[in-house]
This record gives sequence, structure tokens and C-alpha cells, in this order.
Amino acid sequence: MANLLDGIESPADLKGLSLDQLTVVAQEIRDLLIQTTAHTGGHLGPNLGIVELTLAWHYVFDSPKDRLLMDVSHQCYVHKILTGRRARFHTLRQLDGLNGFMLRTESPHDHFGAGHAGTALSAALGMAVGRDRRGGTEHITALCGDAAFTCGVTYEAMNNAADVTKRLIVVLNDNEWSIDKNVGAIAHYLNKIVTNETYSHLHAQAARFLERIGGRTALKLAHKVEESLKGLVAFPSTLFEELGFTYYGPLDGHDIPNLVQTFRFLKEQDHPVLLHALTKKGKGFDLAIEKAKKYHGIAPGTFDPVELKEIESKPGVPTYSQVFADTLVKLADMDGRVSAITGAMPNGTGLDRFRPKHPDKYYDVGIAEEHAVIFAAGLATQGLKPFCAIYSTFMQRAYDAIIHDVALQHLPVVFCMDRAGLSPDDGPTHHGLFDIAYLRCVPNLVHMQPKDEDEFADMLYTALLHDGPICVRYPRGAARGVKMKDVPRRLEIGKAELIREGSQVALWGLGNMLPMALEVADALEKDGVSCAVINPRFIKPLDEGLLMECARWARLIVTFEDHVVRGGFGSAALEVLSNRGATVPLVRIGWPDEFVEHGHLAALRAKHGLTTEAALVKIRAALSQEGKARA
Repeated sequence: MANLLDGIESPADLKGLSLDQLTVVAQEIRDLLIQTTAHTGGHLGPNLGIVELTLAWHYVFDSPKDRLLMDVSHQCYVHKILTGRRARFHTLRQLDGLNGFMLRTESPHDHFGAGHAGTALSAALGMAVGRDRRGGTEHITALCGDAAFTCGVTYEAMNNAADVTKRLIVVLNDNEWSIDKNVGAIAHYLNKIVTNETYSHLHAQAARFLERIGGRTALKLAHKVEESLKGLVAFPSTLFEELGFTYYGPLDGHDIPNLVQTFRFLKEQDHPVLLHALTKKGKGFDLAIEKAKKYHGIAPGTFDPVELKEIESKPGVPTYSQVFADTLVKLADMDGRVSAITGAMPNGTGLDRFRPKHPDKYYDVGIAEEHAVIFAAGLATQGLKPFCAIYSTFMQRAYDAIIHDVALQHLPVVFCMDRAGLSPDDGPTHHGLFDIAYLRCVPNLVHMQPKDEDEFADMLYTALLHDGPICVRYPRGAARGVKMKDVPRRLEIGKAELIREGSQVALWGLGNMLPMALEVADALEKDGVSCAVINPRFIKPLDEGLLMECARWARLIVTFEDHVVRGGFGSAALEVLSNRGATVPLVRIGWPDEFVEHGHLAALRAKHGLTTEAALVKIRAALSQEGKARA
């Protein structure tokens, strides 16, 4: 028997289905999500929770004329399935396949790309104003996860909305809460809710939501404003209405008939509205509900798609994130000043391993990277030693705070930048390929990258002892598997490590690119070319003394980095050589001056020339040119 989903090639194909048939389609989509992500990996939990919301939106609205923006767009899988990409869904996160986020170049239905949270309301507001100015009639909807409401930029947009447009729909997809029974239609929802048997449950959920976005002070204020339960449920509407939005909800985000009726109602409103929908993350898959943290985003092979049972993973080499957290625990044991800060990423950064050991030194500030950095600066003024753990790609959002609030005041904040380098399957929104370029120009800042986990621990210890701002970048995934010292040692700031001596070519392999430098050295030695191999350790200050020593004897210097070549480590070396009047040629191995797509790491490195073989081609050509120049 054919699935209903097989007949849906565009949102228009939904229009002829009954509401009962939409419920069948919802289950078919869940089955497809589970079966596909078992092989491709991806954000499973969030997409299982948003099936009905996405279906109802496409049933009522007309994409691509009407615009749907998602925040964060990792919850876009259902949208992609419904907008002509179902047949390619098995290519999700694969090279030349579907991206795991909204991507404007992928489909006219992807109205705005986003891999960082908090952007949807501002972009939607810009679209709404543009529509109004040209006399358009389309509807603009921003569908936001509840975590997006910890982003300051979300409130900046809400503050501005009512002043510049009369028509904007915001859907708050609150997937932390679940509800026991469906609620009534939107037209008489607020009147019915006080007598509905699920009222007390909704009251508790509204209270938790209010406390999460406004803190305990806001919750206490709600009680003072209105002691009745009705007043507590109404308080969130007061909050949003003060920002210019009419609030509707909370309602069951899995009730398709109610969602359809609600969206039809919201289409007719001539003022900004906010719909608060309660959804269950991982709905339809017990593992994704029981282990919501793990199944938010999974790797391929996490579970058996037939048995729907978890595949037991074998203990292996710890990840850099785990090494970071375990080392920080030891440093906190040694030094009471240590503080750990994350921006809603305790699992991704490894700090969920730190939190139970030192709960009084752990701070999760939500998706608020700029606040995290300034908060760290404030801690530093009080004699504390904050370690601010933020992915390299997300640290971009706090750039002004790094300069203005930390470096300018020479405060001893430690920036721990996970996922530095390629974050392959997630794609360009998550690659950490720019931090060297955007940080090495900042005065007072030390920047380093370890070759392995033992040196990583040394760098964290060095950062603890350093009196000033200092950064350490490290890649996603497993470390090298080397034996770690019991006690880390302090490194000399700005001092590189000579790994192998040589007399003709100097290979500088930064961090996780050192193994490639060693492979290149082995290959060139077979050609009769003697190679020195250097572990730079420090990007800033770069070891100028050792670099200039290499310039005196080397026919060629080569730099390797998991970063874009423009403005990167190799560029820093070029600047030193130029300033010192050195004429030795330099070859830079790194990522090109473009936004690198998603795909498996090996495939992307092969495509963009970051392999030992590709490096050898460049180096041999450069040596040939150098030989001709000498002749």
C-alpha cells in the first residue's frame, strides 16, 4: 500500500488531504525521519517534535509565496520533506546532498538560512517591512524554538516589531513541555482554559516557561500581579503584549485540527501575534524522549533502524571536549578561582562532566554568547578565572565583547573554542574556520592550538596561570590517543616545538594538521628532501625567532592549518617574513576563500586540497620553481 507521503511533491499536494489524512502523513514523516537519520545522523529529536506544526503551517499557508523562517533551522527536516526534497532526503548531510539547515541556494522554499540561534525574528521583521513597502500580501512567519528566547537579539526584534509592521506571525515552539490533553480552539481558548481539566497542568508549564525566560524575579512578580491561576497563565501574554505582540496560547503543538484552525485565525490578524505551542521533543520515538540530550543531534549508527534499539558504542579515544572538561575539573580542584561558562552547550562543550563536580563554579547563560563573554569579564574583575567555552563559530557573535570588554581591559578570561576547524556534516554555519583571522589582530590576546590532548592540558594550565586574555582552539571529535601526564606543565608563551630537524624544507603543522605535516615530511624524505617539522603551538605570539631561523636555511617554508588561508596562521608567518625582509618562499595549506559546504571530512579535504597528496603537489611545484630561480 502506497504511503500518502509518496504523493506529496510540494506543499500544494497537502491542500487536498483531510485533517485525518494529515495525521497519517505525520506518522509517515516520523518513520522517514527515524529511518533516515539512523544512517545519516542529524538533529532527530527537534524534528520529531515539530512534525504537526510544520504540516499545519504548510496546509494553511502557501510557500514559497508565504515565508517560513526557522530558529534554529536544524528543525527544518520536515519542511524539506514537504517541499520537493523527499526523494533526496537520504542524502542529508552528505557531500552534494541536502544540507541539515535551511539553505537559500537549495530551494526557493528555504526563505532564510540559519545555523545560529536568535536570527529569525529580525530577518522576518525585515521581510515584513519589505513586503509592506512594496505592497505585498504574503504572510511572514518566524517559527522559533524556546531557546531562541534566551537570545538578546530576539527581544531587540520584538521591541522593534510593532513600530514598523502590522502583520507578523511568531510561533514559539516550546519543546520542553508536554501536555496531557488537547485544548480548545483559539477563538474561545482563553475563556475555556480556566475550566478545562488540563488547566492545572498548563498553569505549571506556563510558570516554568516564565521562570526560564525571565528568572525567579519575573515569576514572583507574576504572583504579585495576579494571585489567581488565571493571572499566572495570562502573565506571559502581558510580557509579550508589552513588546507589541498579541499572545495566544499555550496550545497543543501536536493537535493538527487545532493548529490548522489557529493558523487560519492568525492569517486574518492585522497586528503582530505570537502563538505559544507546546511540543514534545522526540515525539514518536521512545529513545529520543528518554535521552533527549543525546538524541537532539546524533551521529550515524547511533541506533538500529529496524529494532529501534540503541547500538552500544565501544569505549574509544576521548574527544577534545571531554579532555577539556576533565582537565578543567582538575584545575578547579587545584584553584578555587576557576569558573566554567557555557552558552547553552554543556553537552557539546563537555561541561556536563564539569558541572556535577563543581556546581558552584559552573554557569550556563543560555544562547547568549555576547553576554557570556561580558559576564566572564565581570567575573575576572573580581579575581576569578573564567574559562568561557564557546564553539569557534558561535564565538563570532561575541566579537565586540572580546575586544571592548576583555582585551581592551586586559582581563584574564580564557576563551576555549571547541569545533575550531571544519565541523564537516553541519556545514558552513558551523565550521570554525575564521577564528585565527578575527582574533590575531586583537591586541593583548594570546592564541594557541595543541597538537594532542596532553599538550591541550598543558595549554589549559598555561591559560590558568596567564595574567591576561588567552584563547585555545581545538577540533571536534576524538583526540590523538596519547598518554597524558598526571600533572600538566606550563608552556612558555610564544615558543614553538621543533619535532624533527631538517635542512631544506620547514613544515609548520598547526594543531590537528601536524600529522599531515609529518606525512609530507616522510614523503619528501623519500625524494631526498630533508624536512624539519615544527609544532607552532602559538598562533599569537608566533615564534618569530624560530621562523626566522628557518628562513635562513630553508629553500621553502610550508604552513598547515585547519582554517581559511586568508588571514590565517600562514598569513601571520608571511607578515613576519615580509617585515623582516626574508625572501624564502612560503606555501600555505588550508581552506579556500569560500564558504565550505557540508559533507564527510575526508571527502571535503580531498575536494579542497587538504590532503597529503595535494600538499605534495603544491610543495614539489614550489621547490621546482625555487630551483629554477636559483639556477
